[in-house]
Amino acid sequence: MFLHFLRVLTVGSLICCGFFASWSHASTDTAPKVTARPLGSVVDTTLTVLDEKAALERSQNVIGQQLDDFVLLDRQGRQVSLSQFKGKPLLVSFIYTACFQVCPTTTRNLQKAVEGTVVTLGPERFNIISIGFNQPFDSPDAMKSFSRQYGIHLPNWEFLSPPTAMVAKLTGNFGFSYVATVAGFDHINQVTIIDSDGKIVRQVYGETFTAEALVEPLKTLVAGAPIPPQVNTIEELVERFRILCSVYDPVTGKYRTNYAVYFEIAGALTFLAWLAWYFWQDRRHRKAKSG
Repeated sequence: MFLHFLRVLTVGSLICCGFFASWSHASTDTAPKVTARPLGSVVDTTLTVLDEKAALERSQNVIGQQLDDFVLLDRQGRQVSLSQFKGKPLLVSFIYTACFQVCPTTTRNLQKAVEGTVVTLGPERFNIISIGFNQPFDSPDAMKSFSRQYGIHLPNWEFLSPPTAMVAKLTGNFGFSYVATVAGFDHINQVTIIDSDGKIVRQVYGETFTAEALVEPLKTLVAGAPIPPQVNTIEELVERFRILCSVYDPVTGKYRTNYAVYFEIAGALTFLAWLAWYFWQDRRHRKAKSG
């Protein structure tokens, strides 16, 4: 009975927290810089440029779709299948290692946001991968150098290299658009959020990312993910409830536990208990009177 109550409480909290988080996020969004353009394109108008409207449409069209399985290479040259990341939410970004401006900036900003996410959710609850799309140049060694150069050290973040022949299908699966230019690549700035079943649920755009933009959808995915059989169910439900009750503090740019929610829930439970007691007493009184 208590376990069933915890499940109901978690689902109810998820609906409420998800609604207010979505409303808050929608009301504070500013227009992100959707595409990344090489520095040379500012002065050279003959460069090929990405059709931003078409790229955004292509990106949005894959939301709700199931990812195909692809086998890539990690920084040690070992084969890694995307299906290995199922079971947890996943963040995916595309980079090219020869980029000296946008990709490093985007990656560092993603790291800052993800570090806040790790504090709130824990590194064991989700994964991040960055994929090098400029093949064969974004090799495992190049990806290793890139991650080392920009200090990416989180244990749940991997850098992967696809075979050259796979790039077109892989990027298409993620709705990622790019065009080659004489100055590098003009490409869409996006982080793809994937649920534990391998389905694309959201695209986050821009060169900067806040913990709020990433944590809110991840909180929902973590709370709704299946509970692994080896995990204590009650402890896991309590932990998920804690995650759902965390709120974003715009002053610090971090998440903190909202203890007011606990008091509100305690008050609601106290009221329900009193209500149950009242009806029970009333029922006893009626029986005694009729007898």
